[in-house]
Amino acid sequence: MFHNSSQRKHWTFNSEDELEQIRYKANQKFRKKTVESRKPVVSESVFLERHEEDVLLRHYEKRLLDFCNAFKPLMPKSVVGTAIMYFRRFYLNNSIMEYHPRIIMLTCAYLSCKVDEFNVSSSQFVGNLLQETPAGQERVLEQILEYELLLIQQLNFHLVVHNPYRPMEGLLIDLKTRYPTLENPESLRKGVDDFLTQATMTDAGLLFPPSQIALTAILNSASRAGLSMESYMTECLGLKDKETLSKTYDSMRRMKTLLKRYGLPKPDEVNACKQKLERIHAEFGTSSSNKRKRGYEEDGHVAKEARMTEEEWTDEDLL
Repeated sequence: MFHNSSQRKHWTFNSEDELEQIRYKANQKFRKKTVESRKPVVSESVFLERHEEDVLLRHYEKRLLDFCNAFKPLMPKSVVGTAIMYFRRFYLNNSIMEYHPRIIMLTCAYLSCKVDEFNVSSSQFVGNLLQETPAGQERVLEQILEYELLLIQQLNFHLVVHNPYRPMEGLLIDLKTRYPTLENPESLRKGVDDFLTQATMTDAGLLFPPSQIALTAILNSASRAGLSMESYMTECLGLKDKETLSKTYDSMRRMKTLLKRYGLPKPDEVNACKQKLERIHAEFGTSSSNKRKRGYEEDGHVAKEARMTEEEWTDEDLL
């Protein structure tokens, strides 16, 4: 249950300001570590600012969603939601200047398939990188496997994610059985699905319980259809106390505001930030892949052909 879960105890936060402070610390931590380890002194201008990190995180998060939605066989929504939540949790305490989101996003999707028991083989998974050759897919898989333990560690081994999809289905069943005022609850499903997809791309999952996200999605869909659900809230859900009802509506307003503010970054903005990110990874060798390669060689596990670095494949390979 969510109330006893690691998600509630460790991954649910009080405000957007708290989340921003955590991300700012991760950005500053990387800057400090890099400056202290480099001579001559590195100029601060080479690093990504927080808003630039957000531009790239939104871009790669959308690429992750596109990859999951195009996946064959069809990937369940819960697996997609888990993958995106892994991605958000990982970059809460880590900077994209240290770990490139291109490989982390795929590792998140790969791990979510395992945890949510979506049975696809590793070869099936990388087979969805349609622009890659079989040899290229094999090298990408090698990278995913190298980063998998790092991802698990950075998630503090909290791998179970409570998504809003199950409580949403429960609420729809409840509407059908206990709220005859609403003739066809299924008519709300399209609007609910759209709301939940939008919510997945925001910090909603780090700020609100999944049941509250699901309820907000249903009430939002009903509102758009011109339907009032206040009697359902008070009579069926038992939210008769004015204070409790007021707090519930306040949380819903916060959530809707969060979704309204979300927007994909402009392509030229993404390209400028990408170039800066690639220079950082090239200059500082911030990705741990180089260390891992040396480790493999020292252990005598020398590959027959050179391993692929993140920079040797592009976003287009995800199509």
